[in-house]
Amino acid sequence: MTEALKLVPKAEAAQTMKDFKSDQEVRWCPGCGDYAVLAAVQGFMPSLGLAKENIVFVSGIGCSSRFPYYMNTYGMHSIHGRAPAIATGLASSRPDLSVWVVTGDGDALSIGGNHLIHALRRNVNLKILLFNNRIYGLTKGQYSPTSEIGKITKSTPMGSLDAPFNPVSLAIGAEASFVARTVDSDRKHLTEVLRQAAEHPGTALVEIYQNCNIFNDGAFEVLKDKQQAQEAVIRLEHGRPIRFGTDDAKGVVRDHATGDLRVVDVTPDNEADILVHDAHAASPTSAFALSRLADPDTLHHTPIGVFRDVERAVYDTQMADQLEAAVEQKGKGDLAALLAGNDTWTVVG
Repeated sequence: MTEALKLVPKAEAAQTMKDFKSDQEVRWCPGCGDYAVLAAVQGFMPSLGLAKENIVFVSGIGCSSRFPYYMNTYGMHSIHGRAPAIATGLASSRPDLSVWVVTGDGDALSIGGNHLIHALRRNVNLKILLFNNRIYGLTKGQYSPTSEIGKITKSTPMGSLDAPFNPVSLAIGAEASFVARTVDSDRKHLTEVLRQAAEHPGTALVEIYQNCNIFNDGAFEVLKDKQQAQEAVIRLEHGRPIRFGTDDAKGVVRDHATGDLRVVDVTPDNEADILVHDAHAASPTSAFALSRLADPDTLHHTPIGVFRDVERAVYDTQMADQLEAAVEQKGKGDLAALLAGNDTWTVVG
């Protein structure tokens, strides 16, 4: 049992994917990428060895936020954008629970942006799955905070003027201790990223590129088509040189003049310069530079995998330690005395 999960009771008997499927009818549009993510999560959960009664899924508002209905665990379909805040309270007060947040690019990055970044900087013991389809699906196809500039939608008939968020860059900038990206249709990769996120002590954010086949179909086709993906997708693996393309003919190097990263054709002369991925580096510099590598319009040179996985103090543990120390020093508090203390005011008409 890893540090992140050691306080959560183990299941008494072996569980299967079926144990994590609820009796609720799954009500997403046929062909939606959410189905693939749901199946991957349901199939992955038994490997944690945790009692399903000690696992909680909290969601906000949006298509992805129906997720708790379909998991045979505890869950809450909460308030628009506020899932990280509600999950923070739950994780902080119940260390015996494995708490997961399911949110979308609209839910998490518009009205919920403030809650998201503070959960990340605090390093609460949460696992946040951010479904990114670059569109508002539930409200029928308006542009979202991750839609590309010029995106023509019902709410931007002449093209979006907003520069999009890069969720991975945002998370790294907010001092997140674990940041990863994966794709809904790559079951093996998605499951491996989920495993690493579950093992991480603290907040883990996983951006999942997810297809909305009704309002933004094919948004990530370049990353899913086998031929195109070979040249477009950069698979990050800790401790390995960052190479990709046919026969690993391309690689990522650091431009010593600017400090930026760039893609080069690998030759005998530059092979030694190929960057070795270090997800555990104390400095977020390289992870952030990798997050900026992809072209936001064409998605060429898109890294997937774990960008950053570092250890730092976990908010829940620190809070529990403070409370324990306070009790040892002063004894248990008296709520009635606190409410009627010296700093109270009586207002009369």
